[in-house]
Amino acid sequence: MKSMFTVIKEQINSFYLILRLSAFEMKSDNANNYLGALWEIINPMIQLGIYWFVFGIGIRKGSDVDMGHGIEVPFFMWLLTGMLVWFFVNPSITASSKSIYTRIQLISKMSFPMSAIPSYVIMANFYQHLMLVGVVTVILQFTDYKLSVYYIQLPYFMFAALMFLFSLALITSTLATIVRDVQQMIQSITKMLLYLTPLLWKMDELIINGVDISLLLKLNPLYYLVEGYRASLLGVSWYALEDPLYTLYFWGLVLVMLTIGSALHLKFRNHFVDYL
Repeated sequence: MKSMFTVIKEQINSFYLILRLSAFEMKSDNANNYLGALWEIINPMIQLGIYWFVFGIGIRKGSDVDMGHGIEVPFFMWLLTGMLVWFFVNPSITASSKSIYTRIQLISKMSFPMSAIPSYVIMANFYQHLMLVGVVTVILQFTDYKLSVYYIQLPYFMFAALMFLFSLALITSTLATIVRDVQQMIQSITKMLLYLTPLLWKMDELIINGVDISLLLKLNPLYYLVEGYRASLLGVSWYALEDPLYTLYFWGLVLVMLTIGSALHLKFRNHFVDYL
């Protein structure tokens, strides 16, 4: 627990610097593009169009999705609000896991806590995420899913996503610096998560040979975040409050990951240069 508090204190003390570095990171990523940050919106929209055509039109034949509470929503709206999370989480996981060993030589020359490196990489993706949230919110205003009181819970799920990503990044960035194969494993796992998370297909009451495995799939913390975003943007429910046990599970998992990640990071960070 002492390691966790040390890392949290470093984030607080370096908060302003994290914001500056993340802004620079976002600008540098798009510096050579004529359309700049617009590609952060164009690329997701192209992918959404493909997924909607394949899964919504091809597989589901245009049928609506049952959200519970007697509410059914068009598949595209369901897809749009769920993939919004994926377009933030996916690049954040892969980029933050290699954030330390790709920047260690530069950062070692600065007075800068290494635990803040994954933070500013995630924050750079979060800026782009906020842009996409704004675009999706505008799109929803031209549908039946306009601004509602349920939007109040959206900042909570954004914070939950940031905490999950940071906790995971402390573990993956440390392990990937020590063993490069970890980075390849992470890329493979994230590809699997696209289909093991309720992004492209509905997972409630998933029966295989008479066994409901939906509870097993809910062990994936992304399930909580995706459904939370959907409940907020589509105005379906107070997701975190209506399923308190799942909320406790999510935060318990984040706490365990943060504790383990902090301990690993503090134990090995003085030796990161030796692994280059």
